[in-house]
Amino acid sequence: MTAVPPQPGAPSPAPRETAPAPAPEDPAGERRTAFMEGVDRLRAAATTEPGRLRVIGAALALLVVLFGAVTAWQTADRSAAADDVLNKSQPLSSAAADIYRSLADANTAASSGFLAGGQETPESRTRYEKDIDKAAAGLVKAASNSDPDSPAAQTVTDLNRMLPEYKGLVERARTYNRQGFPVGGAYLRYANEKMQQDMLPAAEKLYTSENQRLRADYSDATPYPWAAIGLGVLALAGLAWAQHRNYRRTNRVLNHGLVAATATTTVVLLWLVVGHTVARAGLEDSYDHGVRSLNVLHDARIASLKARGNENLTLVARGAQTVTKKNARGEDVTYDAYDYDFGKDMKTLDKGLAEAARLADDNAGKAPVAVAESSMREWKKRHAAAREEDDNGDYEAALQRVIGAKGATGECFDNVDDSLDTALGHEEREFEQAAGDGLDAMTGLSVGAAVLAVLGAAGAVLGIGRRLSEYR
Repeated sequence: MTAVPPQPGAPSPAPRETAPAPAPEDPAGERRTAFMEGVDRLRAAATTEPGRLRVIGAALALLVVLFGAVTAWQTADRSAAADDVLNKSQPLSSAAADIYRSLADANTAASSGFLAGGQETPESRTRYEKDIDKAAAGLVKAASNSDPDSPAAQTVTDLNRMLPEYKGLVERARTYNRQGFPVGGAYLRYANEKMQQDMLPAAEKLYTSENQRLRADYSDATPYPWAAIGLGVLALAGLAWAQHRNYRRTNRVLNHGLVAATATTTVVLLWLVVGHTVARAGLEDSYDHGVRSLNVLHDARIASLKARGNENLTLVARGAQTVTKKNARGEDVTYDAYDYDFGKDMKTLDKGLAEAARLADDNAGKAPVAVAESSMREWKKRHAAAREEDDNGDYEAALQRVIGAKGATGECFDNVDDSLDTALGHEEREFEQAAGDGLDAMTGLSVGAAVLAVLGAAGAVLGIGRRLSEYR
């Protein structure tokens, strides 16, 4: 049969419809997630040089920014701790010691005024009132700087409650003493017991807690920021590798963006290491030649105050309270309780002054300690003479040797106290100088590190971008 040619105007046959091809299935039979598809695309992009450059640029920028962020964080924490050491912890530690000193000296002044009888001197009365006011002011300062639920806050509350009770006992003792009633001595001994057994231990507890807080601040301020240093070294290694890779592929020695990123990272790392090393040295110096000496001097001053109070109460009690101790041969010996405590306090004072002289690192610190040691030795001699007069029954002569206007043990105590106050002032100035130098070494480090890290990251991105532009 002959084929019939297509006639003009005849409709063409409709195309046959085909079924869509089935979608490829995952070998595991599960649909792929958007995350996995993104990973695949990233992997595919990384097989090309532009893709690798983008990954390298992002990694370098992230590493430099992370280095700057960790540096800013760690240096800010250490700077804050160093600031607490200088402006909070150590001043509060000294304030707690001053509270103890004011309370102990008030107790001493009260017993000295009592020994003077009905004719209490205006000096002893003024000294007592001034010490009480200083202790109250110190408690207000300690309360304002203590955490509400901390043990220190509870100790301050207890002292605020006991201070008016002590003052009431002292006033009763004075009233009965002026009237010539022996019960005045009992009230003064009761006031002294309240001070020695309740108030001074509480003040010492406050002093101890503030010292612990000071040591904790030192522990926070001095450790090296190893995390930041490690990230800095890692960032420099990454930048060096990227530049070496760039040189091998292009024979170009320098890439301006990567060089800038390397320079800023190096500056931050050197600033971090050098600044923190200087700060650490200053803080350690402030502790070794400031805080340690201050603690020893405070303890010595407390011992001298206790000794003076027990010396006065030896004459107030006149043998009413005794204590039995064994001597070197194992025999029981009875001592006056206050005189026995005086001997222990003087031994503590002797050891404290010897340690303070050893820690003093210049003549300005050693000179007042030497004066205190000389006054302490004279104090022991005059006290022995006073005890001999009292043991021989001459109470008035013993009284004059203790609270007399001239040649009394009170002069020696005042010399010791004044010398220790001078030594404390010198050591506080040394502490402030050394701790201030340590704090200044970290000034601006956290902000500078953050800014330079951002500039370094920008340099890394621009440097890699310059290479990417060659593929367009």
